[in-house]
Order: sequence, then structure tokens, then C-alpha cells
Amino acid sequence: MPKNFKEELLFTAVMAGLMVLVMAGYNVALADGFGNHYVREVLLGYPLALVVAAICDLGIIGPGVKYLFFHFIINDYMKKKQIRIALTISVMMVAGMVTLMSLFGMIVTQNFGSNFFLTYLHTWIFNIFMALPLQLLIVGPIARKILGAVQARSAVKSATEAKSEPESVNE
Repeated sequence: MPKNFKEELLFTAVMAGLMVLVMAGYNVALADGFGNHYVREVLLGYPLALVVAAICDLGIIGPGVKYLFFHFIINDYMKKKQIRIALTISVMMVAGMVTLMSLFGMIVTQNFGSNFFLTYLHTWIFNIFMALPLQLLIVGPIARKILGAVQARSAVKSATEAKSEPESVNE
């Protein structure tokens, strides 16, 4: 889990960056197949989708999920292992992000179908089936590994700096 805002930004950049890239590719493939313009379509839609995902993650879904989790869901059983907390928050984050990003995708592609609600439900179901395993099995572990390496390096640096500071001599 990120311990400060800098770590939160790094974690979000890795998580959102990878999730948006794969999910954009998945949705383009569902809509248009793997045609001649597949890579171009994914890369053209990526920057805007990444910005929207980062804003949703940092400004809406992330704070909401953390509030709900730490006020209503967490219990003593979860506190025994950090991974239980991380996985529960991850599942909640995926559900929230799929909810907003599916709507974003429909708006950007102007894919409303004849029945907006059914088109949205179809889009949401297809996205949750891809996003949940992607996040839990691939992207989440990668992001946690990178964050853990950064936190370990910061801890070593802090310990080294603490040892190198001269102790004050009281005379």
C-alpha cells in the first residue's frame, strides 16, 4: 500500500497505465477486431483514457473505496495479512473504475445502441470479466512489486542517511 502521495502517484501511474492500455486494446478488439488500424486506434485513445482513469482513480473512486473500506468493511481478520486488505481494495477499485470507464468508453465511441441501459450493462459485464482477473493476476502484482521496490529503496536510503548524520555532542 502506498504510504504517501508520491507513492500513490507512482502506484496509480503504473496501475492505470497498464490497465488502460490492456483494456483499450481489449475494447478496440471487441468493437473492431484486429484490423489494419488496431494499434493506431488503441494508441490514439490511450492518452485521453489514461487522463480520465487517473482523475477517476485519484479523485473519485480511490477516495470513495478507501473511505468505505476503512470505515465499514475492514475487520480483525483482514488486519492479520496485508494482502487481504490489498485484494479487497483492488476488487472494489476495479468495480468502481469499470463502472466509470465503461461509461467513458461509450461516450467517446458514441456507442449508445438502441437501449442505453442494456448497452451499458453489456459493456460493463464484458469489461468486468476482463478487468478483474487482469488486475488481480497481472497488473496488481506488477504494481505492488514496483511499489515494494521503491519503498525498500527509500527505507535503505533513510537508514543510511540516519547513520551518516553526526550525533550532537553535549558539552
